[in-house]
Amino acid sequence: MIFKTFIKETKEFMREGRVRIAFAIVLLLLSIAVWISAKQYQNVNEQYARAKTTERAVWDNQGEKNPHSAAHYGTYAFKPKYPLSLVDQGVDKYAGTSIFLEAHNRNEAQFSAAADQTGLARFGDLTPDFILLFIIPLLIVLLGYNSFTKEREMGTLTLLKSQGISNWKWLIGKWTALFLPIFIITAVLFLLAGVLLSNLDDFGVLNWNALLLMFLIYIGYYMIFTNIVLIISSKTKKSGISLVASLCVWIIACLVAPKAASNIAESKHPYPTRQEFAANVLQDKKEGLDGHNPWSKESKLLQEQVLREYGVDSLHQLPFNFDGYRMQKGEEHEAEVYFKHYNHLKDQYTQQASVYKSLALISPYLPTRFLSMAIAHTDYATHWDFADAAEEYRIATQKFLNKNFAENSSYGDWSYQADADVWATLPAFEYDPPELGSILSRNTSNLGILGIWLIASFGFLFFTTKTI
Repeated sequence: MIFKTFIKETKEFMREGRVRIAFAIVLLLLSIAVWISAKQYQNVNEQYARAKTTERAVWDNQGEKNPHSAAHYGTYAFKPKYPLSLVDQGVDKYAGTSIFLEAHNRNEAQFSAAADQTGLARFGDLTPDFILLFIIPLLIVLLGYNSFTKEREMGTLTLLKSQGISNWKWLIGKWTALFLPIFIITAVLFLLAGVLLSNLDDFGVLNWNALLLMFLIYIGYYMIFTNIVLIISSKTKKSGISLVASLCVWIIACLVAPKAASNIAESKHPYPTRQEFAANVLQDKKEGLDGHNPWSKESKLLQEQVLREYGVDSLHQLPFNFDGYRMQKGEEHEAEVYFKHYNHLKDQYTQQASVYKSLALISPYLPTRFLSMAIAHTDYATHWDFADAAEEYRIATQKFLNKNFAENSSYGDWSYQADADVWATLPAFEYDPPELGSILSRNTSNLGILGIWLIASFGFLFFTTKTI
């Protein structure tokens, strides 16, 4: 019975023009989206490699210079583009690609792709994640909304019942016929993405385990939508009503719920404005040591402390240049200020993420989206991790430069210039994203909620079809 139902439903799908047209459109969109994303991924990584090499060469070839001048000259930390961003671009478009590292300031990432786009960008980009998250669930609706209602409308339901049909076998046959083409489309997309990524040289190593996990997450997402559409079709009498109800579910789950969750999270845990953030940072900076101001109260206290520690009467008697030492202490104070205020931003982000996760029960879209971005290294958590790594490198760079200045010059000697080969001894900035295991441990709640949706939808589907 299962196989016969599957064959019947499949033949009906193949005969219907709307199904063939829908599949052709989706496959065409998927092919274009993957091709565009692959070209963009390759282009961005070529730019990244070129910018990284060029900027390092600029840093290494500064020539003889005072280390503190080099600190203000600064350098850049560039965010890598990871292979699975071809499938899900996440927030990469909005988060910026590079951070300028300089003395006394922690800067935000800049040069985001969204800043260079027109207002048409608000309508969305044709990317694989857009197809996966929005279009394929819509395809499930268009294919399955009349799975049971057509039997009532054509009068075949009465005939099937008179033959003693098993409801659960009938259901499995219809479910398999609806889900199998969706499975094939998704599998082809991920296989195509894997082949493309594995043949792009020098642009990161593709983690096939991560690709497989992302594939399984989307398969679970489509199972949930398949169950919901069949539940609606089994409980309504008319195909038109079933279609409208299924479309309403799609709109609420994929469009309304994410926006509502975003607004609720932002209203409950708002970020400070840019002006407020800058003012708070400046206020805390003023309350501590300014490495450029040797006449401030904090500088005098530091001077007295260092003189006592080394048992000397004059700064000239110290075995290092106190100017460089004071500037390093000032950097440490400013780093603590930035650490405090950026931690507040991260706390707000964490609180917002918690709200998102708590609202994920209203839509399977939310946990699927979060998991997909996290696995692709295109979520805000990975961006924060990159920004923190860049800040640690900035602090280490300032310590390296101030130490060179303090150890190789005398107090008051601002004419000192480091040798031209000093800059090359500073290690280059490197960033490694979190491992897959760490990502999963951070997203256990999203995995759990997606599992709840999956189990509940299957349970409700089998329960409701008993009374068809």
